[in-house]
Amino acid sequence: MLIRLRELRKEYGISQLQLAIKLGISQQSINKYENHNIEPDIFLLSQMADYFATSVDYIIGRTDVREPCESLLGRLDSKASQFIRLYNSLSDEQRECLSNTASIFSKSRK
Repeated sequence: MLIRLRELRKEYGISQLQLAIKLGISQQSINKYENHNIEPDIFLLSQMADYFATSVDYIIGRTDVREPCESLLGRLDSKASQFIRLYNSLSDEQRECLSNTASIFSKSRK
């Protein structure tokens, strides 16, 4: 059961269709997952966890620990953790643009 899928999707501000496109599946599948009609395979669950920067256990409600590596992300300040979540919600194209922008800022500081 994907107890937290809808909650995570809404937190990221994306529609079922947008998530479906990102995962390479149909919007109807997302709807069925959210309404507990069907369950995804482990590969798709893993993709969802990566996208939302969390663990499969968190998505299915086995734990309330949100981060996949609590100890690593716990060392980051809240803005860094928020940035990682935001980064994971971007498309590949947006990530590339952000990476290029960060490189420009990095070079200008030297």
